[in-house]
Amino acid sequence: MKRAAVAHLRAKMGLSERRACKIVGADRKMIRYRSARPAETKLRQRLRELANERRRFGYRRLFVLLRREGEPSGINRVYRLYREEGLAVRKRRARRKAIGSRAPILVEAQPNARWSLDFVHDQLACGRRFRILNVVDDVTRECLAAIPDTSISGRRVARELAALIERRGKPGMIVSDNGTELTSNAILTFAAEQGIEWHYIAPGKPMQNGFVESFNGRMRDELLNETMFRNMAHARAVIRVWAADYNEERPHSALGYQTPKAFAERLFTATDSHAARSESSARLSVAPPAPIGVSIQRAPVPTG
Repeated sequence: MKRAAVAHLRAKMGLSERRACKIVGADRKMIRYRSARPAETKLRQRLRELANERRRFGYRRLFVLLRREGEPSGINRVYRLYREEGLAVRKRRARRKAIGSRAPILVEAQPNARWSLDFVHDQLACGRRFRILNVVDDVTRECLAAIPDTSISGRRVARELAALIERRGKPGMIVSDNGTELTSNAILTFAAEQGIEWHYIAPGKPMQNGFVESFNGRMRDELLNETMFRNMAHARAVIRVWAADYNEERPHSALGYQTPKAFAERLFTATDSHAARSESSARLSVAPPAPIGVSIQRAPVPTG
């Protein structure tokens, strides 16, 4: 701005550089300075390509993707180029946040500790509406299932969950809202037969199911609002690809910009190591037999 003001005074009023700088309050060295930075053409081009591929990604996630490709530049340089190229993501209008204290459900930091379910709606190019059943692991943030269809009943939800349990194992708890499909007799019977604790959030309190609500927001922002689905076959194919990319490629800010898959693998490894250490310590904690007539108090054996 000072350079522009000095240029204006010199061009329009015929003032000398010294006089114009004195009026504006600018240093003459600063006015004469010309940047010697390289053009960084390749980095700018790659940044634009990634931003076009991931139109709802901000500079932090783009920086993570560049680092994966071996780019040595720091986040400050990426942010400067991001701003200079005009790649800033337009912010959508935020919802009004609820005021008050929240008491979260405490779960153990391991996969399958708790799943969350919810539906998200969209429509095809012809105007026909469809819905997507999303299942999310609250600890690893993985998208366990994203099932689109024009109609999903309680029996269909139970079948999909049963198939998911066969592949991944049984969760400790499932959280959902009070929709008719999720409070049907089919779901109640399924939860009782599987021995799964099913927690329903309070009516009108979607943030009690915040993990899957956050996932729905990312899906809406990055996929549904950016894609025109021709038919159900096209919708299933695109959503399947996006869900795989979400788990395996997309950096997740809540996981330190790791992917959900990588974070889950680290948790599985840590859980297995902890179980092995617990089993070893259990063997070492077994005391020798006590002499006759002498009672000892054994330490509780850890169960892992």
